[in-house]
Amino acid sequence: MIITGATGLLGSEIARLSPCSKGLSSGDADLTDPNAVEVLVSHLQPPLVTTDCPPVLIHCAARVGGVKANTDRVAEFYDDNERMNANVMESARVSGCKLVSVMSSCIYPDAGHVTYPLTEDQLHAGPPHPSNFGYAYSKRMLDVRARAYRQQWGCNFVNVIPNNLYGPNDNYDLEGGHVIPALIRRFHVAKLSGAPNVTLWGSGRPLREFTFARDAARIILWVAANYNEPGPINIGNPEEISIHDLAEMIRDLVGYKGEIEWDLNMPEGQYRKPTSNQRLRELGWEGVYTPLHEGLRETVKSFVSGYPNVRGVS
Repeated sequence: MIITGATGLLGSEIARLSPCSKGLSSGDADLTDPNAVEVLVSHLQPPLVTTDCPPVLIHCAARVGGVKANTDRVAEFYDDNERMNANVMESARVSGCKLVSVMSSCIYPDAGHVTYPLTEDQLHAGPPHPSNFGYAYSKRMLDVRARAYRQQWGCNFVNVIPNNLYGPNDNYDLEGGHVIPALIRRFHVAKLSGAPNVTLWGSGRPLREFTFARDAARIILWVAANYNEPGPINIGNPEEISIHDLAEMIRDLVGYKGEIEWDLNMPEGQYRKPTSNQRLRELGWEGVYTPLHEGLRETVKSFVSGYPNVRGVS
């Protein structure tokens, strides 16, 4: 089993749970470069692939970011992810291996085009939210490409759709990171400096779902072993929490005693995008999700013990 993006949040968890896997990072291959196909194919051939370690490619690598990064670098996010996906899929086709690609719930259509909770059959029912349309369309093309390759060449390509992931080894860069790592870092820095308050974007009212990365990794490995159909599968924890409540939970776990101020002049993205994991359950997955408070406690502990030598800071 080969994992792209193996040094990232999700890829590192999959690698940790799969002893026979080999992880590839950006240092091993630039997946936006067509030459990456040759590199990936070389890793998907014997002796690296054996009967004990089947020929499966799990594609976690992506150019990702929060609201600001998605807005400021919309073309880069589209181009880079499209190139990565094309090269990875061609590598899997040439190698004849199974491919499991990771999408994101933010690629679903904006409100007004869908009914909640979001089910897989609504993926292409309308445009995504304007705040991340470049990234969203590039990720939607994973589904289009997978179906096209399956139809023409019989490739066993499947896609999973997690929602917001978090956990140890997240990216704590304030410009490119997502909401949970950004909040953890900001509250920790404020605590160290004795700042009386922390200002956050928006109103805090939007609702989000969060899945511990280790849970997503376990489900992806289950999908790799048990699912071979064309349609994508939602795999995220369907419990919602407001950004306001999330921020207060993280503030308390970090131990910051100051106030939270909300800047209503700043963007806050889509109001909500709840997903359904009914199809995953119907397929036979019987696992449980890590409670948010428990996962956040482990994540905060990992960050604080490693700071400042954590991803996105050092």
